[in-house]
Amino acid sequence: MEQFESLKAQLEQTDFPQVYFFKFIVPNKNDNVALVSALYSSDTQVQMKPSSSGKFISMSAKQVMLSADEIINIYKKASAIDGIISL
Repeated sequence: MEQFESLKAQLEQTDFPQVYFFKFIVPNKNDNVALVSALYSSDTQVQMKPSSSGKFISMSAKQVMLSADEIINIYKKASAIDGIISL
């Protein structure tokens, strides 16, 4: 996908390994929260904050990434989650 090619080009200009900050907004459903949490390694701390209406949850995580490809893989897996918004 073209959007990932652009991101990959930007990421490859930085040094690895690095701590990368992911942020997603998902509809407030248990399965969505579990699917996003499963994108990260088991030792990654995921912070969740519900929207004021309670319909969505903002999920943020910082994880040490070893390459641009690892980051892109997480975004590709996330894009398969229904209703997700990547920030």
